[in-house]
Amino acid sequence: MSTNYLPLSLILCPTLHLSRATLITKMPLLTSSLFNMVPLFSLLLFSLMIRYSTSQDPPSPGYYPSSKISPVSFGEGFRNLWGPQHQKLDQDSLTIWLDSYSGSGFKSLHSYRSGYFGAAIKLQPGYTAGVITSLYLSNNQDYPGHHDEIDIEFLGTTPDKPYVLQTNVYIRGSGDGNIIGREMRIHLWFDPTQDFHNYAILWEPSEIIFLVDDVPIRRYPRKSDATFPSREMYVYGSIWDASSWATEGGKYKADYNYQPFFGRYKNFKIQGCTTEASTSCQPPSPSPPGYGSLSPQQLSAMQWVQNNYLVYDYCHDPGRDHTLTPEC
Repeated sequence: MSTNYLPLSLILCPTLHLSRATLITKMPLLTSSLFNMVPLFSLLLFSLMIRYSTSQDPPSPGYYPSSKISPVSFGEGFRNLWGPQHQKLDQDSLTIWLDSYSGSGFKSLHSYRSGYFGAAIKLQPGYTAGVITSLYLSNNQDYPGHHDEIDIEFLGTTPDKPYVLQTNVYIRGSGDGNIIGREMRIHLWFDPTQDFHNYAILWEPSEIIFLVDDVPIRRYPRKSDATFPSREMYVYGSIWDASSWATEGGKYKADYNYQPFFGRYKNFKIQGCTTEASTSCQPPSPSPPGYGSLSPQQLSAMQWVQNNYLVYDYCHDPGRDHTLTPEC
């Protein structure tokens, strides 16, 4: 994503970068050249303005599902799953970390058939290659080898490159030994290491919506029973070493000279239909009243994100066998 540009002073006034002697001897030529190059300067400045405009916040989605849901404390919604010595709860803020001894993970107290599942997360700055920080739904413990999963995963990175946020959907996992992921990856329009931002999965019977600060970044519709998860799932969060694939396909590994690696969570929000709830239970709506799915304003915000920050879409990967992903 990084690009090298000419200094702005060179674009606006190229003579500033010449020596005094060169400036004196070449002044007539430079004066003439400057007039001839005005259109070029205008084009370069326009390009800079376009780049600046695309780095701003996304258009307002117009609707904020998280505002409709009350937060729960960690103890009300979750428990430690593994790595208890690498987990610290300070009031309602949870920190988990990875070092050369262990990572850590947590799990919801209940399983769900649908719902809104979110948290505010702040990531570790610096070298984090090979490290995954995640918030996801899964039933792997109930259906080992052929589970369902809905993922938000932050793929660790090197200091010169931005974090990648990966969303993924598994349907009946790898029961046949063939793991079929449905990955989409984006870069974020902010630095996720500087502050907490809200990340959420809204799982409905007809679609899955992934949200960042209430902006939809991906919509996965239910096109058939075979391509959509419908069995109950728990909510998980974790930090772990995925050096074999996490950063540029495994090019960069976790380096424990930089340990510990932290993931920080707060403002947990869960509202959905538990396994025990009646069949009449309905999950929260992703959109304002009157819309069956995302509103036009929400779709516009999502399209802006994908136009400017999408870096991978499994449906457009020529190396994939798309007979395995018929929804594409």
